[in-house]
Amino acid sequence: MRPDIKICGLKTPEAVDRALERGATHIGFIFFEKSPRYIEPDVAGALAARARGKAKVVAVTVNPTSDDLDEIVSLVKPDILQLHGDESPERVLTIKAVYGLPVMKAFSVRGPDDLRRVEAYIGIADRFLFDAKPPAGSELPGGNGVAFDWSLMHWLDDSVDYMLSGGVNKENVAQALTSTNASGIDISSGVESAPGVKDLTKIDQFFDAVGEACEP
Repeated sequence: MRPDIKICGLKTPEAVDRALERGATHIGFIFFEKSPRYIEPDVAGALAARARGKAKVVAVTVNPTSDDLDEIVSLVKPDILQLHGDESPERVLTIKAVYGLPVMKAFSVRGPDDLRRVEAYIGIADRFLFDAKPPAGSELPGGNGVAFDWSLMHWLDDSVDYMLSGGVNKENVAQALTSTNASGIDISSGVESAPGVKDLTKIDQFFDAVGEACEP
């Protein structure tokens, strides 16, 4: 079965259109000001309109305030809220109740203990995303282009629905799919020519690689 593919950190109409043309099931906009992929909510709203009905629009946040979420939900009208910070299970429940949107909860992974934290969110978060812990000195919780040990995913119960992120690219996406139970792949830096600059050729090459990996 073909996995969901989320192209994250989009900032231009050209990149959004190419991702959609190639079959992205999700497109992500990042609302974390320290990220080179940060986008203003009103600009993201215009880009999200291009994807409406073609792919799920994901608003990626890091420990957002209620005011942050009010603005993002109003201007972007996302289909999914992605929480990439230290949000507690109680905070996730509150956000779901207030906005009536599904939540994808992201976790940074280095070892088995990081995966044990997921248990408290099962039945609360609608989906999970697993990324590598940021390297020393990085202020970004994701999008650092580094992978973690994907064999750790076998610590998870098979019923946990998740996307895999962190260092995925055209060279290793087949391994990512065959070595884990990920139902989706999230990619950002792997289709860039520079931080925050999406490369249309790399987007094409990535989708080509996914297609080859999914051939019988």
